[in-house]
Amino acid sequence: MELSAEIIAQRFNGEIIGNPEAKVSSVARIESGKGHNICFLANPKYQKYLLSSKAGIVIVSRNLLPDSTVTPTLIVVDDAYQAVASLLEMLNTKKNRKSGRSLLSYRAFSSKIGKGVYIGRFSYVGSKSVIGDGTQIYPQVYIGSNVTIGSNVILYPGVKIYDGCKIGNNCILHANVVIGSDGFGFAPTPDGSYKKIPQTGNVVVEDDVEIGSNTVIDRATMDSTVIKRGVKLDNLIQVAHNVEIGENTVIAAQTGIAGSTKIGRNCMFGGQTGIAGHITVADGCRSSAQTGIQGSVSAEQAKRGVMGTPAIDLATYMRCYVKFKHLADDKK
Repeated sequence: MELSAEIIAQRFNGEIIGNPEAKVSSVARIESGKGHNICFLANPKYQKYLLSSKAGIVIVSRNLLPDSTVTPTLIVVDDAYQAVASLLEMLNTKKNRKSGRSLLSYRAFSSKIGKGVYIGRFSYVGSKSVIGDGTQIYPQVYIGSNVTIGSNVILYPGVKIYDGCKIGNNCILHANVVIGSDGFGFAPTPDGSYKKIPQTGNVVVEDDVEIGSNTVIDRATMDSTVIKRGVKLDNLIQVAHNVEIGENTVIAAQTGIAGSTKIGRNCMFGGQTGIAGHITVADGCRSSAQTGIQGSVSAEQAKRGVMGTPAIDLATYMRCYVKFKHLADDKK
């Protein structure tokens, strides 16, 4: 798809410096952009590349405008990073949109399918499940019985959604995500073995959630495991039974959250964070990579951020680190 500088500027309320008729058809990094590419400049570390860039168009944050004339046509916006994120979303949506249902897919007679739904080869839709308008179900997706999926959802190949689970509108589930597998519930018996505790709840994923590849969210023992609106989960994350993750929280890869933990809204967890079960993490908590959160995090602690295992507030950890990194120097 080809776009002119004028069209792009109108979309993002940008100011054009250069040729409004300049046209581009793809996105590239500013270091390697060519005449048919649109690039962006949002980080001052990359400002030097603008002077030599051969890109057709560069979206640039207002505070990074060059002092001298440059070759590309510039579109000046308040936040280039946000503008390019929206542009990429627009281009990607148009490119990947599919429609129709493969004859090699299965849909239960009692299921309800909305308008403009795409169902790829070898996908399965169980009985009494409901699929909203415009949802994209790629090949080899399994949707169990009594599942509800909203409108404009994307389920990439290999996604599995177990019986009774609910997915909101505008969600994206990447390849091999599993929603609603049994929670890890076993009761010890007198002979040392373990008896399985039936997991009778479900998973509820609210609107505008994105879940990365190979992430697993377990169904609740009773009631629901809940992923609130706007949550973003990276690849390879484990969310255990009866967990609740608050609105607009983002979690990086290889994080594990044990059962019945309640996480607040607008939190950010670095990769490989471990979060113990039956605790509460306050709104806005920030954890560094490989943090081990073994107890509840208060609002005051969340404000300061946490790091280390067991987790302590970030400032305290850094002061301690100054000391313990030199322990090996002590010859006593």
